[in-house]
Amino acid sequence: AEQWLQEQAQAMGWSKATKLEGRNTTQGLIGVLLKNNIGAMVEVNCETDFVARNQSFQKFVQAASTACVRYMDQVEGDANLTKVGLNSEALKQIKLDDGKSLGDHLALMIGTVGENASLNRAICYKAPESINLTGYVHPAPTEEVPSEVPQFGKYGSILAYKHTSADSNGEVAKKVCQHVVGMKPARIGDKSRDEPAKDKDDETCLIYQEYLADPSYTVAEVLEANHVEVVDFQRFECGEKTKTDDETVRAVN
Repeated sequence: AEQWLQEQAQAMGWSKATKLEGRNTTQGLIGVLLKNNIGAMVEVNCETDFVARNQSFQKFVQAASTACVRYMDQVEGDANLTKVGLNSEALKQIKLDDGKSLGDHLALMIGTVGENASLNRAICYKAPESINLTGYVHPAPTEEVPSEVPQFGKYGSILAYKHTSADSNGEVAKKVCQHVVGMKPARIGDKSRDEPAKDKDDETCLIYQEYLADPSYTVAEVLEANHVEVVDFQRFECGEKTKTDDETVRAVN
């Protein structure tokens, strides 16, 4: 009987999803999960902020984040940082513990909340031993969340970095991750190639930006003082326009 009910719910979910398809989904949440040497950040969209606060929607965002980490666990890593981008269609194919796809669970959730929703994109990292990962969501949770539980917010970032014992607990890297959300850098920047912007408010290179936690320093000065090297970062803002939604797989040196 339980299986029949589940099948009926799934069928109703797909029916509802088909009816609501095409309705704009500009609200939603960014989910971030870090587990050992793997990090995943996923964007799930819905029509209204009201649904974004719905428990069923939030649980789905957490399930999608967890599924992306599991998916990345199967991807073969190497000596470099491996970075995988997943578009909407690729995300829908990922399987959960129960054998159903994220696409199936999305349809079930749509049936529950009664509003269109979409799996938009995800970025996943797999780091070798020499590289660490840290993540941040904004607004940050008001209570401490266990590390194995995905966090979610309107903005998210993941930072891949190398460090020496000066930042052994990752505090500086965590603050730089927060900086990425707040200051929206476009790239890390390279001192041998990039010049600082004439107007500091227009600066898009991370290393030349004023450090959010203490604007009397640049990010580069903070990184150098604490022997932290940023290898890569990614920032998601819920509902932002993206250049491409193609699936990409590449290694970051």
